[in-house]
This record gives sequence, structure tokens and C-alpha cells, in this order.
Amino acid sequence: MDDPAALSAPRPRAAPPSADPVRIASVPAGHVYVRHCADERNADGVVRLRDPRPNGAPSTSQRWWPPVMLDPDWVRAHHTDFDVFHLHFGFDAQTPAELSSLVAALRRHGKPLVYTVHDLRNPHQPDARLHDAALDVLIPAADHLITLTPGAAREIRRRWDRGARVLPHPHVVGLSRLARPRPERTVFRIGVHAKSLRPNMSLLPVVRALAGAAADLPDAELHVNIHREVGDPGAPAHAPDVLAGLRALAGSGVLRLHVHDYFDDDQLWDYLTGLDLSVLPYTFGTHSGWLEACHDLGTAVAAPSCGYYAEQRPCLSYGHTEEDGLDEVSLAAAVREAYRTRPRWRASAAVRTAERARVAAAHRAAYRELLA
Repeated sequence: MDDPAALSAPRPRAAPPSADPVRIASVPAGHVYVRHCADERNADGVVRLRDPRPNGAPSTSQRWWPPVMLDPDWVRAHHTDFDVFHLHFGFDAQTPAELSSLVAALRRHGKPLVYTVHDLRNPHQPDARLHDAALDVLIPAADHLITLTPGAAREIRRRWDRGARVLPHPHVVGLSRLARPRPERTVFRIGVHAKSLRPNMSLLPVVRALAGAAADLPDAELHVNIHREVGDPGAPAHAPDVLAGLRALAGSGVLRLHVHDYFDDDQLWDYLTGLDLSVLPYTFGTHSGWLEACHDLGTAVAAPSCGYYAEQRPCLSYGHTEEDGLDEVSLAAAVREAYRTRPRWRASAAVRTAERARVAAAHRAAYRELLA
């Protein structure tokens, strides 16, 4: 057990000379969010260490999980290689005791901790208490907190009495693709991508409600996509009842079902561009990179009322929470509004470039301030 005093001990720091880059141990570094928090020209004076490959990962692997940097032994062995430790996500499997040990190791070596609070409720964990326990370690211990929306910052203030700087989620889609025109269509295409059925998805109720709403709209189509592993008995995502329910609906002609392997980035951007409305079937969560990708591509989103999705970017909203379930009336109203107005909330490359530069500058300033 780590000494509790070590968690609040003074943090001696040696700031790099102002002309030298600030070295960041970022968990992770290779994720698109983190990569796009850097200056596009890599001229922001910040260097993020590459993600160490997890044990067993091949040398060509791009996989960053489970993050090696979360191990206090890694901090002890590499503390001279970085100036600031910045945690984003990837700590799902860490216990509060393990996270406390990480914090203690950072304190012993005088390394500031920055934590970007992406998730106040983890979309991969049905039991909220697991993530709450992790946040109870990380948020009080962090030297600097960042989050993505004002609502999340208010919740952090209410629950932990800590201030968090609000910085927008940077673009997800490559800047070169943002100017590509959207295809012209005569049909109105509604899409739900179930992925591999995250625990925060309530899929069939949403799909059934959408099927009813689409049936009342001329030239509207409902497309449902799901990963092939949902039908694989050997896969953790195996959900035969859900797949059978979708196939029954497809057989009745109310939707088009697409069962496929994971999309690569280009396939995913093509899929999203092919939709007029993407519906997020979540019952809990906080923020969404999917919503940001839709904003990059000009695809309207219907987001649930849980979390802070509606504060990220312009979108339609409908009632859907873990506590109250699905409000079918508001979901149908969101679909009708999208059908009637055909919103085109889309980021331009110029706006996203300027936004990215501001986000990168804010990170650089926060790092330098911690090291001053």
C-alpha cells in the first residue's frame, strides 16, 4: 500500500528551457483525439512519447492498450524521458489501488499529472461504480484537468470541487477530406451503427422506434450496421438474440441490415457520408468521437439526452437515459425534424484547422505552466 502522504507530497519539477520541447508521456499517444490535439505542423513545442507496445503485441502492431505507461514500474524506469504525464483513457482495467500507485510514482519523481476527463460514465462498463472509483483517485490527484463540454466541467465541479478547462474535441476526419462534397440522394437515409454492442447501447428499442418513424416518411430508409463478431459464439460480443431480432425486422422489410467486419477509416467515412441522419442508441455516456466525425462530414446526428453529447456540436436530441429508458415520441420528432429541414451542420477545414491550433496552444500553455 502506498503511503497516502506520497499522493499529496510536494512535486519538485525541473522545467525544460523554454526553447526545448516539452516531453509528454501521453496515455495514449496514437489515438486520433490525442494526435489531433497537436499542432498540425508539429511546431507547437510539444513531443509526445510513442505508445510502448503491450506485452505480446507484434513489432508492427499499432495497438496501444493495455497502456504500458500506467505501470508505476514504467514511470520509475522512464521518468527522465518525460516532463508531464497526460492521461486520457485506457485505464478501464486498473483498480483504484493501482491508479493510486501510479499517482504516487509520479509524485516521487516530480512529474505533473494532467487528466482529460473524456468519460464521466464509462460506455464500456455497465456498473458505474467501477469508473466512479477510478475518477475518485484521478480527479483529486490531477494537477490540471481538461474536459470537452461545459456540462462535464459543471459536473466535475459539483462532484469533486475541481475546476476543469473546457477545450473542444478536435476534428476526427482528416482535414483533406472535410471539403469533399456530399453525394446527392433522392432517399433520406437513417443509420444506426451498433458496432460490437457496447454496454451503453439499447439497440432494439431504438431500432424498432426508428422503423416506425421511417415508415411514415416518403423515401426514407433505415439502415442498421453491426459487426460480424456479434454472431460469433466465440466472441465476447456474441449476442444471438439481438442479431435474431434485427434479422426478423430486416425480413419484414422495415430496415436494411448490414453485418460486416470492422470498417477502416476510409470505409467508416464513406459509411457516414452515406447517411443523412446517424442515431446514437446510447443510454449512458459522456462525449462522442462518432458525433465529431459526423460533424466533420456533414451528417446530422440524433443524440440521446444522457451525457453531454448535445453540448459538443449542433445536433438533434431525443430522450434516452438509463434511468428513464427511451422516449419514442421525442426520437420520432427528431427524425421528422431531420427529414423536414435536412440540416447540414458541417465543419470546414479552415474552422477545424484554427480550432486545432487553439487546442494545441492551450495544451502547450498548460504544460509550460505546470513546469514553471
